[in-house]
Amino acid sequence: MNAPAWVKDAIFYQIFPDRFCRSPKYSAVGKFVQWESKPTRTNMFGGNLAGITDKLKYIADLGATAIYLCPIFKSNSNHRYHTVDYFEIDPVLGTLKDFDNLVKKAHALGLRVILDGVFNHCSRGFFQFNSLMELGEDSPYVDWFHVHSWPIHAYSGKPNYECWWNYPALPKFNTDCADVREYLFSVAEYWAKRGIDGWRLDVPNEIDDDSFWQEFRRRVKAINPEAYIVGEIWDNPERWLKGDQFDGVMNYPFRKAVMQYLFDENPISTGEFCEKVRSAFPENRFGTPMNLLGSHDTTRIASQPRTSPERIRLALALLFFMPGAPCIYYGDEIGMEGGKDPDCRRTFPWDQLKARKALPIYKFIRELTRMRHENPVLRDGKVEIESDGAGFSVTRTLGKKKMALAVSFAGAEPAFEIQ
Repeated sequence: MNAPAWVKDAIFYQIFPDRFCRSPKYSAVGKFVQWESKPTRTNMFGGNLAGITDKLKYIADLGATAIYLCPIFKSNSNHRYHTVDYFEIDPVLGTLKDFDNLVKKAHALGLRVILDGVFNHCSRGFFQFNSLMELGEDSPYVDWFHVHSWPIHAYSGKPNYECWWNYPALPKFNTDCADVREYLFSVAEYWAKRGIDGWRLDVPNEIDDDSFWQEFRRRVKAINPEAYIVGEIWDNPERWLKGDQFDGVMNYPFRKAVMQYLFDENPISTGEFCEKVRSAFPENRFGTPMNLLGSHDTTRIASQPRTSPERIRLALALLFFMPGAPCIYYGDEIGMEGGKDPDCRRTFPWDQLKARKALPIYKFIRELTRMRHENPVLRDGKVEIESDGAGFSVTRTLGKKKMALAVSFAGAEPAFEIQ
């Protein structure tokens, strides 16, 4: 029933594999767009696992201690949330040997690795769904999906089967089917046995079945009791944080409060902000949240409506002062820009790295990671958030040790001090 102890001490670094680094050590068959091209919903850049392995030292030097990888399994989409085969590494990314090498070298540097599990839906190219398209009602996998009529309308007309947000390319699994459940649990077990340190679960609330996630937890923890199971939950997570399902959630309520307060054109008040942040970190909630300011699903912090260096610095200070594990979206540490999906999924500008590392934001993030590693109070301390109307403070207390983030808005831009 315990959440892994290491997570509260962790600093995550999220990677979108197609856009992070394309290493010449692995050559995928096919044509890819130029690295500097504008991302679209369909273009492929050819980032690979060897590229991620090449940059592990960069990630560790930043101060991160864990990596969260967006999907890496075989897929015909650049984001790979359209899974074709859950037991194969996408051939654009590399091989199983490349994956094992990545995990081995990450662990040698003190970096844990968690994978993205997309278990609510698959793709039209998934073997069992393809069987339904070929054989119709005679398919042995007819119970694996929710089909309302035959033949299946997978490429024309309105889909006559359940799919994620009515996208016909994303048929939804029937997780009431025992064979489906066993298949998905075996996927979780297979990669746990290969040495991963946990799962980030994509839209787990859409598998509306506590028993599914309870069994998922039992299966994963039986292999690795220290595996971190974190759910992508955008609203109230209480249902999944009772100790029998997830170890934490991606803390989108915290992110929303920060965006509404610091970056929205019609900001909420200081009092509202403090109340929203308190509610995102209630006392005695089970588990450890993954706190974030950006992800592959959100506009980057450097492209928010009222963005500025001071507002970004304050947002980052808040991220590192909160209980839970802070997560940095790749490139945010060097001020990468990007609007709504897919623009927030631009390629990492490695050719500009030296100049970008000279930016204040990179230096500040390194200060924050060092500060968090050196001060147990920021990882284990009780949190108090107080407001006087014009400003507020966040105080962490552990025994006699205290650290505080004091914020004021005397002018147009926020001012803060770490005490």
